Amino acid sequence: MSRDRVKGLFTSHRSGDRDVWALDAGGHRRDTGGMAQTDYDIIIAGAGLAGATFALAAAQGGLKPVLVDPQPFDAQLAPTFDGRSTAIAYSTFRMLDALGLGESLRPHACRMDRILVTDGKRPGAASRPPSPAYIRFDADEIGDRNGGEPLGYMLENRRIRTALAQAVTAAGIEVRAPASVGGVEVGPGLATVTLKDGATISAPLVVGAEGRGSTVRRAAGIDTFGWGYGQSGVVATVRLGRDHGNVAHEYFLPDGPFAILPLTEQRASLVWTESTRRAEALKAAPDEAFHAHLMRRFGEFLDGVEVVGPRFVYPLSLQLAEKLTAPRIAILGDAAHGVHPVAGQGLNMGLKDAAALAEVLTDAVRIGEDIGSELVLERYARWRRFDNAALAAGFDGFVRLFSNDLAPVRLARDLGMAAVNRVAPLRRAFMHEAGGATGDLPRLLRGEAL
Repeated sequence: MSRDRVKGLFTSHRSGDRDVWALDAGGHRRDTGGMAQTDYDIIIAGAGLAGATFALAAAQGGLKPVLVDPQPFDAQLAPTFDGRSTAIAYSTFRMLDALGLGESLRPHACRMDRILVTDGKRPGAASRPPSPAYIRFDADEIGDRNGGEPLGYMLENRRIRTALAQAVTAAGIEVRAPASVGGVEVGPGLATVTLKDGATISAPLVVGAEGRGSTVRRAAGIDTFGWGYGQSGVVATVRLGRDHGNVAHEYFLPDGPFAILPLTEQRASLVWTESTRRAEALKAAPDEAFHAHLMRRFGEFLDGVEVVGPRFVYPLSLQLAEKLTAPRIAILGDAAHGVHPVAGQGLNMGLKDAAALAEVLTDAVRIGEDIGSELVLERYARWRRFDNAALAAGFDGFVRLFSNDLAPVRLARDLGMAAVNRVAPLRRAFMHEAGGATGDLPRLLRGEAL
């Protein structure tokens, strides 16, 4: 399906009062009027990566969701909307396959067959003799247990958004966009969402998937805790002067990590951490100055590199919700946990939330339970709360351990890296954990449909 076709299907037009519409199974628009609706099972605030994926999973399980998002889908599909690329764990890609996205994503997915992690001592470490402390992860080591899959797949977020838009269209899921949640009221057996244009819609359950500033989370009275790192991630896509060999590189420098992540067509996504002030200056710098800084900092390793497309800067912080549920409300993705991108696990955590919640709700509705009841929602919270908290704490500790140049700390971490590299069972355990294939996996992450 062309991007223009997707734009046409997902853009609501204004003529006087806001136009409210739905898509049927054939992708044709039908008016639903501006009155309150009670014929949904789930109202999902946020039609981004996590929200749209959850909508597909819920629909596959026989539930009827509606997506509400302040951004029209055509805006989300623009190349300038999101410049990031994501390392999709192999178990997460199984989920995307099970939801029917695999065929459209595979041409744009680059295998990560090896990951090389090095502790650099100073800027330019990527072009100088590396520290003897490093870890090499190789997919061949765990090929007997994961069916020959890579450690993960690198995908540009815009490609995932396009595939999700097409799948949401094909599934006939109603989309209200542009529309914003103004408030949520919870009553016996029902939650009512008031949109900022005054329209109201109702369902037994409301799911907040609209990111760190989640309106649904605030309406539920769910507090968050966390902190900023005083750093930002500078993101750019480059065309390399030589084949990357499906190898991802991560260098830990005193100012923060620098990653070279392989993409299709001999390209790579560069992600490096700078102070927020320096990051904003890099974003605003002329192309020649940006390229000169890149080469001066990382040198020969990037010889022949050409920056393609715009640059992006994303502030880095940790944010964790104290709860995942409230009466008739659940949250997932960045609304529940925002983590440092050091291990590339943020979206994988959010999609695991989506898989777990969809499975809990599907199983509940099949035995006649109220999907918005506290009993049902607590199953989801119990499934995901420890994993989310443990990973967030682990990533935060990892960043603090590596983002400094103190001699005693450097010695300790270098010895630890060397030990991990020499102990094969420990190295394989890290790879299985990063691949998302450990613990109590939802069916979708095992590649099974709901």
